[in-house]
Amino acid sequence: MLVDKPKGLTSSRVVELIKRKFKVKAGHTGTLDPIATGLLIVLTGKRTKEASSFLHLDKAYEVKAILGMETDTFDSEGEVLWRSDNEVTREELERVLKEFHGDIWQVPPRFSAKKMGGRKAYELARKGVVVDMPPKKVSVYSLEPKEFQFPHFTFTCDVSSGFYVRSLVHDIGEKLRVGATVVEVRRTRVGPYHVAQAKNLEEILDYKG
Repeated sequence: MLVDKPKGLTSSRVVELIKRKFKVKAGHTGTLDPIATGLLIVLTGKRTKEASSFLHLDKAYEVKAILGMETDTFDSEGEVLWRSDNEVTREELERVLKEFHGDIWQVPPRFSAKKMGGRKAYELARKGVVVDMPPKKVSVYSLEPKEFQFPHFTFTCDVSSGFYVRSLVHDIGEKLRVGATVVEVRRTRVGPYHVAQAKNLEEILDYKG
């Protein structure tokens, strides 16, 4: 089941609603943050056993971010840690974006679903537990800048599995020395599956068949 996830819901909540609607066993194949929208693949019934075959598929995103601000969650819904009044030009931004191509080392956000010692990192972060998040090698196949109107900028990217868009934006802000945080994320593709093929959640839950 290809779902166009709305903003504000966790991936687990989407699965829960589908389970309740169709009275089936269900699970998703890769978390989308509550702030994110776009393609969420949900497996039902016997196909839930196939989840592992989806985990290593590459993904594509459309991203809107803001410069001059850093938050604890690496997105605009987190607590602001610091701000910068320094301006950045499009040329400076594009020069930094070019550094994020091919294989890179990336540290996952503290507020993420990544498991640390059997616990989700965000559960530990909410309790104020400081966890050393080890870097992971991920791949950026393409990174294309789109709109730029300081402090806002947008881009699209094609990346490997295990990639965190929030960490990418955070790292861009670090290199520019002004901070950066995600405002919107939309997942447009997972492997061969595209969001254009997906149904919005409301449509799925209204199904009368």
